[in-house]
Amino acid sequence: MKTSIQLMKLLSDDTQWKLAPEDLVVKIGSQLGEVKEVIDLRAKYDGIKVAQIVEVTPHPDADKLNIYQILAGGSQKIQVVSGDTSLSVGDKVAWLAPGATVPSTYGTEQAFVLSVRPLRGHMSHGMFGSGKELDFNDDAASVLKLDTKAEPGTAFAEAYNLDDVIIDIENKMFTHRPDCFGNLGVAREIAGIQGIAFESPDWYSADAKVRPAEHETVKIEVENNIPDLVSRYAAVALEVEIAPSPLWLQSYLRRLGIRPINNVVDITNYVMICTAQPLHAFDFNKVSGSKDKAKIVIRHPKKDEELILLDGKKVRPSEKSMLICNDVEPIALGGMMGGANSDISNNTKRIILESATFDMYQIRRSSMQMGIFTDAVTRFSKGQSPEQCLVVLAKAVEILIKFAGAKVISKVADEYPKKHTNKPIIVSSEFINSRLGSDFTADQIATTLRNVELIVEQSGDELVVTAPFWRRDIEIKEDIVEEVGRLIGYDKLPQSLPQRATSTADVAAIDLLKSKIRNILAGAGANELQTYSFVPAKLMQAVGQQSEHAFSIRNAISPDLQKYRLSITPGLLDKIHPNIKAGFNEFGLFEMNRVHIKGDDDCDGLPREYQTLAFAYAAKKPGQGAPYYVALKHLDYLLKNLNISYKIMPAATQPQWEIGRQVFAPFEPKRSGFIIVNDEFAGFIGEYKIATRKNLKLPDYCAGFEIDVERLLKHQKTSVYKKLLRFPSVEQDICFKVESKTTYGELLDLFTQALTVDAQLHVDVEFLDIYQREQEKSHKQITFRVNLQHPEKTLTNDEVSDLINNAIESVRSKIPAERV
Repeated sequence: MKTSIQLMKLLSDDTQWKLAPEDLVVKIGSQLGEVKEVIDLRAKYDGIKVAQIVEVTPHPDADKLNIYQILAGGSQKIQVVSGDTSLSVGDKVAWLAPGATVPSTYGTEQAFVLSVRPLRGHMSHGMFGSGKELDFNDDAASVLKLDTKAEPGTAFAEAYNLDDVIIDIENKMFTHRPDCFGNLGVAREIAGIQGIAFESPDWYSADAKVRPAEHETVKIEVENNIPDLVSRYAAVALEVEIAPSPLWLQSYLRRLGIRPINNVVDITNYVMICTAQPLHAFDFNKVSGSKDKAKIVIRHPKKDEELILLDGKKVRPSEKSMLICNDVEPIALGGMMGGANSDISNNTKRIILESATFDMYQIRRSSMQMGIFTDAVTRFSKGQSPEQCLVVLAKAVEILIKFAGAKVISKVADEYPKKHTNKPIIVSSEFINSRLGSDFTADQIATTLRNVELIVEQSGDELVVTAPFWRRDIEIKEDIVEEVGRLIGYDKLPQSLPQRATSTADVAAIDLLKSKIRNILAGAGANELQTYSFVPAKLMQAVGQQSEHAFSIRNAISPDLQKYRLSITPGLLDKIHPNIKAGFNEFGLFEMNRVHIKGDDDCDGLPREYQTLAFAYAAKKPGQGAPYYVALKHLDYLLKNLNISYKIMPAATQPQWEIGRQVFAPFEPKRSGFIIVNDEFAGFIGEYKIATRKNLKLPDYCAGFEIDVERLLKHQKTSVYKKLLRFPSVEQDICFKVESKTTYGELLDLFTQALTVDAQLHVDVEFLDIYQREQEKSHKQITFRVNLQHPEKTLTNDEVSDLINNAIESVRSKIPAERV
């Protein structure tokens, strides 16, 4: 953000400019923002004076040269030979005396220093400067005729306020301060950090109104179809006379990096560099198909719609771009750049002057998508206040009337459906001091805030602060604390740490559980990942999730990260193929993190947050048995180590978990199950759908689970120490033949319950195998390994046989089953 000390002086009171420029740069760097560059124009225009031509004589030996006699202070005439023969007696010019450097070459390796030299036999003492040589504009063909009232001999820098220093402040320092992208805003801040009260110019007032038309000869109608993105749109029509801008205006634009074009365009740019509010002017006749009416339509682009911009580039606007259109076609990319079909030319007689507020996030998004970076984009992408639209429009109209012969010919069309107002913030000096470590009085704080024109009402220790219309960054009490600290200077605050208790905070129970989970799964050989919380919609679609249930990120850091994830599993699955491609043939991955779903809110109306654990196992070559059982093995190992009992239910049942349907989307229902913890639904386990494997290039041997960590925390049991049993255990393998519809979980529960008839007996039933013969599809065989141990005696073979036989009979009485 380039600022001009002279321009800031025009917009403020001279009392705040007592510091030398070098001291001011240091203060800006310490309290306002990082200074990238300082350009001192004073040396650049040294040796250049305002001169007046008093005699003109054709060069006797050159048709394209004239010999001019000038006065540049005093009565002594000075002779200059020039190739511009259009100059007349009385014209004022910029005379570069011998020893002066041509400004456009100043500071370069090819700096051109003037001297006394003959031109075709006649001595020329220095030269006259063209617009390009003086670095005012791009005209190198003719001498710049000055429009100043300054007397001959006046320093050129004094006549055009070129005794100036340009301070370039890093843009990122003002990201939250759109008002500081104008010289008026920076001038106010410079006053504030010096403890000087700033007063905005009279015209910069919320009550400002555009001058009414003497004769309303045309009408402007605005139709805003996207008010959520274009919160305010104001426009007025004027008759104008296109001509070059006054030189003082061209000079300010040029020194701040903007190329002068004509008076209308230059005035819109000048008002922008003053106030930070971009404006745009359209040729009325090019916009309207009627002599007395123009319609502005604000909308999104239609399919395959294109626009040629002012720079000649043809663009196809992105889907959510904000277009300014007439009845037929787009005429501008809102907030970014005008269209070539509505530009201001030398033949323009009537204009539509636009002042609007565009959504900062959509401006950033469209700018990145189309590669368009303009001064307007820079400012609109910071979030300009809609309250200053008419204020700035009124000022631009006044300048156009003065320097472009403008006449207002319409009423102001002002579409502003949702008026923005800054709310008062109540804060105490104690609140501010406790956070800054300071001891400022309420009076000191109030004065500091009033210096930058914040509205402060004081009642004892309490302050009621209201931000002015150009400030949108002050919303909470902490913003007031920051404002006070910055304006007074953090280097002036006491260098002492705030008093705080030194006792350590207790670790949250869920954090302890997550740490246990990490250790258990890592001990089982799995690898933890941390993937993005934001995922592309196409990843959700690849696993069967519905992206409309996910929150959209309004200002995504990338087009591929625009949705907040519904579950952890898709992100893990997306990493399997790259790892297999990298040469890892078998591995387990897991991640714990938060997920949300749109519409699932808590009692406070906020999105409910779930903490889930996802695990995925993959192998390039199939192992023994189905991959489901590898995932089950990891789940069983995890929950047993957490002392949590569980069971698996068939996936035919409907999930009770609020986000269950989206979490279950990647899994194959016929090869999956629900994880039940203490009769509560907790998650899913299973193999993945064919479509999921195909879309993400997963191997066929792949399975996993996703489970609610908070449910695990709820049902985690405290481990109780049990002494080792002295007597040996007895182990037997039992195989059941059951109907195909009988589930492993159902059989396990029945068999385990039947074995635990003696409360003292230690019973452990471990799953071994499920087998189904090709020729016998109606039945399957399930094998368990039973481990029995008594704390007070050695079990005999008869006791073990009786116990197991009775358990088998108990199972057979409840379901069709036989021992094989």
